[in-house]
Amino acid sequence: MTTSPITSRLLNIGWCVLVPFVAVAVYLGLGTFAVLLIGEPIVATTVLGMFVLVLVGSMRIQRPRWLAHAPAPRPRPEIPGFGWTVVGCAVLAFLAGQSLALWIYFAAGSVGFDASNQTRHAAGAVATLLLTLVAAPAGEEFLFRGLIYPLLRKRVSILVSTLVTAVVFGLVHGSAVQFASTLPLAVLLALVYERTRVLWPCVLLHLGFNLAAALVPAQALGALANPVSAVFLFLAFAGCALGLYRRVAGGTAPGAVQGAGGESAMQ
Repeated sequence: MTTSPITSRLLNIGWCVLVPFVAVAVYLGLGTFAVLLIGEPIVATTVLGMFVLVLVGSMRIQRPRWLAHAPAPRPRPEIPGFGWTVVGCAVLAFLAGQSLALWIYFAAGSVGFDASNQTRHAAGAVATLLLTLVAAPAGEEFLFRGLIYPLLRKRVSILVSTLVTAVVFGLVHGSAVQFASTLPLAVLLALVYERTRVLWPCVLLHLGFNLAAALVPAQALGALANPVSAVFLFLAFAGCALGLYRRVAGGTAPGAVQGAGGESAMQ
């Protein structure tokens, strides 16, 4: 029986709500349990990130078809210079996100952001570094780009999957400041995953973003903390992301969904 366009659209909307909701609810539930069990939030989050990495990684290796989607990407040489485009977009994503985040923070403050910083300081440098440079990039990429995004792509387009994943990724960070700073990065990471179908480039980009956020002092970016700079940088990033999206969308070809050992498996 053929599904009507309205029914199909409603099913797609339901899928876009259900998949992130269930995945994030399970993630937050496990996080709450880890905090209760361990007692230290930063250490518990680090353990949770490693658990997600192992769980989703095992699924991608053992059951690649569960998270594979068509069309399959074309061979990499057909899109020359993709890596340099991604690097340029990553720089703009960082500047745009930091500009808007700093403007929001200086204008309105953020209780959630301040509480997050206090928790990190209380945990100590070693635990914070492990979370920022290891557990967060790996665990979050395996959850969002390794699980949620490919499940969404089984039913909806690149654009919808990218936007839904990016918004949920920003919301999970718990404050308007962190939402603003991570939203451009999440858009970029989804496009990179769509093009490559592997997670290690996303993990490296996420790590680089976190490292830059940790090393570049807020004072050095203070001149960008205004609406004019934020709008300009977001428009520049949007233009770069649009160009990247066109290359990604044009760099796929109809074909069978990859099985074991294909590009959809974790590499």
